[in-house]
Amino acid sequence: MKKILFVINTMGRAGAERALLGLLRRLEGRPYAVSLYVLLAQGELAGELPPGVRLLNPEYSAQDVLSGRGRRQLVKTVCKAFFRNGGCIRKARGIAGNLANQLKNGRVQPDKLLWRVAADGALRFEEHFDLAVAWMEGGSAYYTADWVRASRKAAFIHVDYGKAGYTKALDQGCWARFDRIFAVSEDCRSAFLQAYPELRSRTGVFQNIVSQEEIRRRSREPGGFSDGYQGLRLLTVGRLAYQKGYDIAIDAMKLLKDAGYRARWYVLGEGNERRRLEKQIARLGLQEDFVLLGAVENPYPYYVQADLYVHAVRFEGQGIAVWEAQTLGCPVIVSDYCGSSGQIEGGVYGVPCELTPTGVAEAIRSLLDDAEKRETLARRAAEKETPQGQEEQLFALLEDPAPLREMAGAAAHG
Repeated sequence: MKKILFVINTMGRAGAERALLGLLRRLEGRPYAVSLYVLLAQGELAGELPPGVRLLNPEYSAQDVLSGRGRRQLVKTVCKAFFRNGGCIRKARGIAGNLANQLKNGRVQPDKLLWRVAADGALRFEEHFDLAVAWMEGGSAYYTADWVRASRKAAFIHVDYGKAGYTKALDQGCWARFDRIFAVSEDCRSAFLQAYPELRSRTGVFQNIVSQEEIRRRSREPGGFSDGYQGLRLLTVGRLAYQKGYDIAIDAMKLLKDAGYRARWYVLGEGNERRRLEKQIARLGLQEDFVLLGAVENPYPYYVQADLYVHAVRFEGQGIAVWEAQTLGCPVIVSDYCGSSGQIEGGVYGVPCELTPTGVAEAIRSLLDDAEKRETLARRAAEKETPQGQEEQLFALLEDPAPLREMAGAAAHG
């Protein structure tokens, strides 16, 4: 039986993690021995792994990665990684170099500073795999490239590479050590190739796997809004992070309120931007109009009960929450991020918006004012099927001849 290893940064409640669960469920019943290594050994979704998947972490925390306690736990994990496997001086120099580059670019991103530390200080295994899959860019890609023993290696990119803050200097040649590099959309692939045109022949598109049957089943479970609000409900699902553009959404909600619209905007998700967003909400007097509900175990009943789903983000690889909203018949509004054009197909399955407070507000107004259009979009969205058969691209790697990747470097390669 051939062995497949998946590596992911965390298993928190986020889109890429849910997409991995979708793929792992597709592997059930296949003749493969499937293992998972969670680089930072934390996240709630590990409890939802299919029974046949072997979790390699000897110690694991189910703590929410975005809560205060969860972030403190992550700090402890990274500190342990700094001192594990030696090379502390090299790791410190790497952090300093990355910090200098980020300061030069005007935005410090702590995760980009520490992914190398997490990867180089993670557990190492003597076991050899037929296929190793880095499910995320950053730490899991660096770890899989440098420290996993495997005949074939594949990696996934879920973000707009440049806008997310990745650089060749940060990557240190890791992508050349993969046989296949999958982006979750054609736009996402194009963004990656702007930095790595020489790897074009190794790249492909592998859209996120969304189990529509599972989403519909879970949407029928108890849950959803409990505030008794009688107006129109807007919904966004995602981490409270800069990339998600909530500051723009809050300003858009202020414009809607000032224009006399009776609506309430809810956000499901947690993150390090909470305090800043709460201050912005209070400053604009939107405490009853823009509500941060935090992360929830089952978001799907909320989609069913919402009137509109808004996904106005600064950058994204492909919005899994948009697929989820469409599956449950919720009209969607999306900004212009990687993969968004394929999700709404020229306005057939959703409404595009400019990523400004005015642009977002105008798109929302166009649907709040037109119940018939909302119903049409809801019906079309519910009929839209998500991509199928993507996993066959991975299985094909198990049958390919000798690897294409560069074999030079750490002894663990191959």
